[in-house]
Amino acid sequence: MEITMPQLGLTMERGKVVKWLVGVGDTIARGQPIFEVETDKAIVTVEAQQSGKVARILVAEGEEAPVGAAVAVLEGEGAAGAPAPSEPKREAEPAAGAARGEASWKARVEARKAGLDIASIAGSGPGGRVVAADVARAVAAKAAVRVEAVKATPAAEKLAAVLGLEMAGIVGTGPGGRVMEEDVLRAAAAVIRGRGAVEAAPAVPSGVVERIPLTGVRGLVSRRMAESARETARVTLFREVDATALVGLRERLKGEGVEVTYNDILVWVCAEALRRHPEANARLGDGVIERLGEVNIGLAVETERGLLVPVIKGADRMRLREIARERGRLVEAARSGRIGPDDLTGGTFTITNLGMYGVEGFTPVINLPECCILGVGRMVKKAVVVGEEVAVRPMMVLSLAFDHRVIDGAPAARFLETIARLVEEPVLILT
Repeated sequence: MEITMPQLGLTMERGKVVKWLVGVGDTIARGQPIFEVETDKAIVTVEAQQSGKVARILVAEGEEAPVGAAVAVLEGEGAAGAPAPSEPKREAEPAAGAARGEASWKARVEARKAGLDIASIAGSGPGGRVVAADVARAVAAKAAVRVEAVKATPAAEKLAAVLGLEMAGIVGTGPGGRVMEEDVLRAAAAVIRGRGAVEAAPAVPSGVVERIPLTGVRGLVSRRMAESARETARVTLFREVDATALVGLRERLKGEGVEVTYNDILVWVCAEALRRHPEANARLGDGVIERLGEVNIGLAVETERGLLVPVIKGADRMRLREIARERGRLVEAARSGRIGPDDLTGGTFTITNLGMYGVEGFTPVINLPECCILGVGRMVKKAVVVGEEVAVRPMMVLSLAFDHRVIDGAPAARFLETIARLVEEPVLILT
């Protein structure tokens, strides 16, 4: 029996084995955590779908495999006397039924699509009959062999396929000899110039001390930010607000033994503002503007793996203390690498706070498909005019970036005005 790389998200094409929680020879039970997988967004623990004894581990820690490819082999319970999975020659021999051409109609169709000889596939059906599941395993095994032979990024593989280049002939310059997009382009240039052979990879340019591949979370952030800058009609509004009441509310809650952060209060404020301004809780659909019924607020979090945006679902229905608890859970999960895909999707609005780094104000990049994002600058005491007097107050700059395709300037300004008013008088949320 094979343990395969699961699909942990709609866009996931491959995953990296971060850590094996079991070893060869271990007996595992269905539902037992067996290995950890890193996707573009998170590290997820995978559980066993069947019981058995681990016979072989096919994908080592730190290596990638496409979705559906075998990553390990199990000996099933009661498999004593059966050929051991470590005997590749016997394992690869087709069943008698396959040799006689016995296969289901669906299996034949799938094999033809994949360019596989049906007679070469071992059958697991009655009397050795080849079924569709056998073909799927054969396709996954073929893909796994190709990945093992030539390690390449998904983008490099796609580009090579478009250009009609064989991956085996391309010299990789990435970590461990991994083929990158630039390697494929270099190979294509060599062919166009008529040399027909791939040039050796050039030395690292002078002055470069490290080359960091755009993979995993870093690659995802790079692609999404470029997409946002390319596709949105972004406009940014700035507003300075008096944070006296914000500070006072936090101090009062701390005195009552309730630990909340300024981000918690800002999520609470923005949730109420979005409830009052549904035009800001929207996205661009296929030729339409879609207003959303759920208020789900994402909070940008810096982690060792890169920028993640955990989402507080239904924030408009939560009390401040509930928001604080959920924010704490999500941030801890994100920074420990244990956050699940569900906690990173479904956002309708995002808050990004760089105030702790001394940043006065900035223009944030819209987190598509959302139409608005709030940037939060540092809090600093300033002399300001209050009524007819000059007073020292903690002031803070808020920057609202919005997609002008979805929301116009005036409604966006009114939305920011509501946020500012609720920051300066949070008691209004309760009235």
